Amino acid sequence: MADAALRLKNLFEQLLGAPLPVRIRAWDGSQAGPPEGPVLVVRNRRALRRLLWKPGELGLARAWVAGELDVDGDLYGALDRLAGFIWERGEDARTLAQALRDPDVRAAARGLLKLAGPPIPPAPPREEVRRRRHLHTRHSDRRAISHHYDVGNDFYELVLGPSMVYSCAYWEDAGTLESAQEDKLELICRKLALTPGQRLLDVGCGWGSMAIHAAREHGVSVVGVTLSQEQAAYARKRVADEGLTDKVEIRVQDYRDVSDGPYDAISSIGMAEHVGAERYLEYAENLHRLVKPGGRLLNHQIARRPRRDESAYSVDEFIDAYVFPDGELAPIGTTVTQLERAGFEVRDVESIREHYALTLRRWVERLEADWDQAVRLTSPGRARVWRLYMAASALAFEHNRIGVNQVLAVRTPLSGASGMPLRSRTWN
Repeated sequence: MADAALRLKNLFEQLLGAPLPVRIRAWDGSQAGPPEGPVLVVRNRRALRRLLWKPGELGLARAWVAGELDVDGDLYGALDRLAGFIWERGEDARTLAQALRDPDVRAAARGLLKLAGPPIPPAPPREEVRRRRHLHTRHSDRRAISHHYDVGNDFYELVLGPSMVYSCAYWEDAGTLESAQEDKLELICRKLALTPGQRLLDVGCGWGSMAIHAAREHGVSVVGVTLSQEQAAYARKRVADEGLTDKVEIRVQDYRDVSDGPYDAISSIGMAEHVGAERYLEYAENLHRLVKPGGRLLNHQIARRPRRDESAYSVDEFIDAYVFPDGELAPIGTTVTQLERAGFEVRDVESIREHYALTLRRWVERLEADWDQAVRLTSPGRARVWRLYMAASALAFEHNRIGVNQVLAVRTPLSGASGMPLRSRTWN
């Protein structure tokens, strides 16, 4: 009798204490759960063993990356329903250990163990990074950056499009991804008030888009630094193709090792998330050292919501193991405080949270539209990692679970003359 789906539905509802929000289709062809909406497909009972050996998000992530879990139908709809059921249960939600004190829950867990088959822990997918303590040394940062960015420039071209900008775009109502990324780069240049002949340091320069735009459109000389060999090679070729080798230098270099300041301005776009809480003041102090008095910093960074107990914050297991090893998010208030502790005067904070949701949905569209090619360029597991992480991140931005902010700061001299206009924004 094919009844695995019904047994799973009942077991999960007992374990989690709520009705299952999605329909389940199991490996034996059985289905159970709400008749409408997306379907969670359990292709192999090995997925259950992963959950038993690693309960929670990491077990689910391993099953997804391995292709043992899938979604039939709207991925965003499935993730939205499951987020409230499993991932976003709040700081006061009971833990698995607390749940297992309930005899009915223990009975459900025994039933899940029986349904899962042989009690042998499956090996993690090969795309998983061995987890370790977050040291943020030069060596560990290089390794983390390489894991995320050195997966093939062709793959990033497929996902990001011709702009090759891997950060939040800045949208008009009917804009394209390319025009929105161009608008974001131009917005940063305007905030930095770049003028011909100035020197710009672009920290975490990626594939060179900001450096090229600033040099081409604003006549500045740019040094871009990255820890990714593949990014640097790609960026240098783009610089040469644009005829900007006299204006743009791309280095494989840690920002902590840059010693040829002062610069007139610094841009840091989507890089500070890699720094880590313990190193953030050091990061801010290094940038303060590298910009001249009166010079500006534009720090573009993802932020998380603050917790009542900040000591309870832990890095997202899926993101840490498969996407951004050693990445850490901080509340925007913490970021502003650290920048000011380093000596900067923070002059403007602009939240562009909704813009990142739009950007991520466009990246997911591009990935899904050329799925077979994405798999050929990387691996089935890696492509599945990207699809899940970008779709889930889009929902997180839409629901204000995370945000993204552009912080404009000045190394204001002792005279107090910041060089900022009395009115720096026009509100509609």
